[in-house]
Amino acid sequence: MKYHFFSAICFFFLLPLGPTTEISRDQNPLTALSPGLFDQDEPLNIQLSGNVRSVFDDRGDNPAYHPMVLSYKGDQNQDVPIPVEVKTRGHFRKSRDNCAYPPLLISFSKKESVANTLFSEQNKVKLVMPCTGDQYVVKEWLVYKLYNLITPKSFQARLVKVIFSDPEHKKPSGDFFGILLEEEHQVAARNHAVTLEKKLLRPENTEADPFLKMAVFEYMIANTDWSVQYLQNIKLLAPDSNSIPTTVPYDFDHAGIVSTPYALPAEELQMSSVRERRYRGYCVTDMKKFDPAIALFNSLKDSIYAVYTHCTLLDAKYIKNTTEYLDAFYKTINSPAALKKAFQYPCDPGGTGNVVIHGLSKD
Repeated sequence: MKYHFFSAICFFFLLPLGPTTEISRDQNPLTALSPGLFDQDEPLNIQLSGNVRSVFDDRGDNPAYHPMVLSYKGDQNQDVPIPVEVKTRGHFRKSRDNCAYPPLLISFSKKESVANTLFSEQNKVKLVMPCTGDQYVVKEWLVYKLYNLITPKSFQARLVKVIFSDPEHKKPSGDFFGILLEEEHQVAARNHAVTLEKKLLRPENTEADPFLKMAVFEYMIANTDWSVQYLQNIKLLAPDSNSIPTTVPYDFDHAGIVSTPYALPAEELQMSSVRERRYRGYCVTDMKKFDPAIALFNSLKDSIYAVYTHCTLLDAKYIKNTTEYLDAFYKTINSPAALKKAFQYPCDPGGTGNVVIHGLSKD
């Protein structure tokens, strides 16, 4: 199924940000903190021109950069061409056995070429490509917008309509939705932090309140495809290399709220479907420690629902199913008995709450 709503907008800028969030430009997680590219929510039309086949065929362990030209329409509807270098990236989605289109990394190697363009603040951006249909790309993009509501320590994402033009082929290919995703170093810079690479770090040794909010978020969207110990779809930010880090999640295509056809829970978790919610935080016996996270999600309830109900890129059936899915989450977190049962699952020695997933890095 293809979507062709070039002018459609998801009205995130209308949403309340919650009582604890300042709404100045510098702190509003829904406005771009690096000027230009992430300022708006309507899809941006881009074209990538060059030897497309050589890029897509280069899916080995050490793919090379390939010269291409990225272009988009400027304020005066003029073509704005930018020379770039592009290579494939990732693991699961890079494999031809899993996805038709590999995810890409776009490098702006010549800074003078991006001056006064939407990409003036970018060094590199990731391009998430459709794996089994671009409707799932839209749904994954919305999850990034959800987490922007939770904290500014989150990845900014821009929905784009992509066309590939290869001089060896007469007709352009593509015309599907993708996601431009900022690099982790930009997330760090926006938050006056640095990135850390600490594998085998126990989640108990990260900042407690941000971790619990992140773990509740992953439970809400039914994502179990993450691990702090193996940095599986998790980045670490800290004020400096000696400080306690904060966990930042990304890569949500295996979340139940997205429900890609290829998403399966890890066998170790003994789950029947990715739609089944499973809390993957560490054991916390004092339920009061969840109070700040529960209060935050309750304060943002209207905004979270509106991400879906205000988005014209979604069909009515998916909106209905998703709001009902969120209803179940809110019913759980506002029932003391259900909350304790769900969030103390990692404390059960007979369960799979303490299973560490490793060896499954994707992007």
